[in-house]
Amino acid sequence: MNMNLTLIGQAISFAIFVWFCLKYVWPPILKALEERETRIADGLAAAERGKHELELAEQRATDLMRDGKDKAQDFIVQAQKRADEIVEAAKQAAREEADRIKAAKMAEIEQERNQARDELRAQVARLAVAGAEQILLREIDENAHRDVLDKLAANL
Repeated sequence: MNMNLTLIGQAISFAIFVWFCLKYVWPPILKALEERETRIADGLAAAERGKHELELAEQRATDLMRDGKDKAQDFIVQAQKRADEIVEAAKQAAREEADRIKAAKMAEIEQERNQARDELRAQVARLAVAGAEQILLREIDENAHRDVLDKLAANL
């Protein structure tokens, strides 16, 4: 056998093998590679979108936290104001109650003072009458002494 003829047969067999691979084997491999490349590109794009959405979500979370802190601070300020109002109202009520009690006690003191004054007047009148009796026992002019005693009682 001739080496050239073997070499030509091998070349023809290789060419048929290459044509067969190009015709039936290579297109599915290329299609699988293209699909894989597309999936990888889609995955990378999805990862980028996810990364961007994560950044947006973190920004929104930060904004929500700031808003929540602001609202909490507002609630605290409002609660403090309300507490101050309640304390002030309680102080005012206590002042009013103290004034009312003070006025009642002052009226009670005035009443007791008037009562004591009336009792003293009555005692003075009794003493004056007793003195007048003593004077009348010595002197007969009852009308003159009565006028003096009435003036004395009126002055007291």
